[in-house]
Amino acid sequence: MTARKIRLGMVGGGMGSMIGDMHRLASAHAGFELVAGALSSTKARADESAAKAGIAPERSYATFAEMAEREAARADGIEAVAILTPNHLHAPAARAFMEKGVHVVCEKPMTATRAEAEELVALAAARDIAFIVTHSYTGFPMVRRAREIVAAGTIGAIRSIRTTYLQGWMGPLEAAGATPPSNWHFDPARSGIAGTLADVGSHAYFMGAYVTGLELAEVAAELTSFGTFSGLDNDATVLLRYAGGARGALACSQIAAGHDNGFGFDIAGEKGALRWTVERPQELQLALVGQRPETLTPHEKDMAAMAHWTAQGFGGFESYFAAFSRLYADMAELIAAKGERRAPAEWALLAPSVKDGCEVMRFIDAAVRSSAANAAWTKPA
Repeated sequence: MTARKIRLGMVGGGMGSMIGDMHRLASAHAGFELVAGALSSTKARADESAAKAGIAPERSYATFAEMAEREAARADGIEAVAILTPNHLHAPAARAFMEKGVHVVCEKPMTATRAEAEELVALAAARDIAFIVTHSYTGFPMVRRAREIVAAGTIGAIRSIRTTYLQGWMGPLEAAGATPPSNWHFDPARSGIAGTLADVGSHAYFMGAYVTGLELAEVAAELTSFGTFSGLDNDATVLLRYAGGARGALACSQIAAGHDNGFGFDIAGEKGALRWTVERPQELQLALVGQRPETLTPHEKDMAAMAHWTAQGFGGFESYFAAFSRLYADMAELIAAKGERRAPAEWALLAPSVKDGCEVMRFIDAAVRSSAANAAWTKPA
């Protein structure tokens, strides 16, 4: 937690937004104070949302461009901004604030296109901007423990990475005879180059990259749009080849009946394997060759960084909210380090960065191109 409140602005995430509420709660818990916002696409709705969020009327803005200009002119202007808009606005909103020296927390996927992502990487470096992408599951302690175990060589050289993210929420809509609703996830102009692959497949891909640190070499992907919700994929299967020889398989869907939020990974190395699922986030399964599998939990004495990995303390259940709050705490340390002109604590560097966001977009771009070429093996550009 920070010694003082960090002034935070928010773009998007107004009334009725689950992710907006999550960002507001998580940021407040980690020491941020929400003081400004452009919370909706209409001024009336933005103002109503701002009032409910405790934002002063004069700091509720009609557009992110107006917000960036006016906040930069204030002595007490925002120091960081959370961008929670539809995907097509992530890059222009981030750019507007980065050019004013404001640090950025951005929802995933970071941008709508690979080119936009590369532009943000360059701008963050040029302006010395702290920038994190809220791949929120990386905030769970046992995910970070898995990364530590892989880095220590405990399971040996990685051989395979299997990740899944299965949801079923589109099925009931189709069964009820609904046509594609106005929700931006169904609109290529607002969602970007992919649908389900960008929405939840981005989490699945990044989890494998985050835990193992392996570099993607090429993909063979099949993106499918089933049923009445055509235009963007709602089911995807991707094979992956990594530099060094490891192989991967990713499956994601939002038409998988019976699944609410089925996300997890199975990573195998030459000496053993790791398994984790968000449905049992406190438990990391470690199976070493020739030994009885064991279940690791946050109670382990050898988790040296435990104090910086959990908001609950020993024995507390680590919730999705706590994982989200962990990313904001990482961001607070990154901002503090820049202000004090020092290196940040190593634990804060575990937050997904602008470069990580770009790598995810390189994966999505390659998968879309592969699918268009009948699942041909395709290298990231």
